[in-house]
Amino acid sequence: MRILLVEDEARIAAEVAEALKGAGYVVDLVADGETAWFQGDTEEYDAVVLDLGLPGMDGLSVLKRWRENERRFPILILSARGTWSERVAGIDAGADEYLPKPFHMEELLARLRAIIRRSTGQVQTVLAIGPLSLDPRQMRVTRDGQALNLSPQEYRLLSYLMHHAGRVVTQIELTEHLYAQDFERDSNAIEVLIGRVRRKLGLDIIKTRRGFGYIIPGSAE
Repeated sequence: MRILLVEDEARIAAEVAEALKGAGYVVDLVADGETAWFQGDTEEYDAVVLDLGLPGMDGLSVLKRWRENERRFPILILSARGTWSERVAGIDAGADEYLPKPFHMEELLARLRAIIRRSTGQVQTVLAIGPLSLDPRQMRVTRDGQALNLSPQEYRLLSYLMHHAGRVVTQIELTEHLYAQDFERDSNAIEVLIGRVRRKLGLDIIKTRRGFGYIIPGSAE
C-alpha cells in the first residue's frame, strides 16, 4: 500500500513517515501544496494524509482540486485547524477522515486502515480468504492459524491483492502501489515477487490471468 504524506512541519512529517513505514506502507513525502497537488494528480496512491496549513497552496484547495479531477483515493486530513466548522469544511470538500493535532499515532494508523478498508469494499478488520488470514494492524499473515514469515515487500504485495480480492490487478498497478516514486522499478520485479509469495503461502491462491494480471478470488476455490 502506497501513501502520500503531505506535511510541512519537518518533525511531524518525519514521525508520521516513520510510523507509516513501520506499519508496512510505502511513503512519498511532500511539504508544499503545489507539489502535493501535482503528485496526487499524476501518481497512484492507496490513501493520502494531508495537512491543511501548507505553503504555496493550502490543503483544502489541494483537496478540492483532486476531487474536481475525480481523484478517488481516500484522504485523511491531519491539521491543527480543529474547530467544528473547519472539520465540516474538510469533510464537505471530499475528505474521508479528519484528525486534529495533536494526535496519537495509533489513532492515525487505525483511521488510515479504516479508510483504506472502506475504499476497497472490505468490512472486516482481518482479511480472510479460505485458510489464509491477514491482519493489517499486526502486519501478520497466517495459514490455518500458523504464522507465515513474509518480507515487508512480500507482505505489501499480498495485502494489496487481498484488499482487492475478486478483481484482476495488473503488473503496472502493482508496481505503482508497491514502490515509492523514487524507486528504480525493474520490469521483472513483480513476477519474481509473486513467485516468492506463492512458494511461502504453499497455496494456489494467487491466480494468473494471462495477458491481464493477477487475482486472488473473492473466496477460496
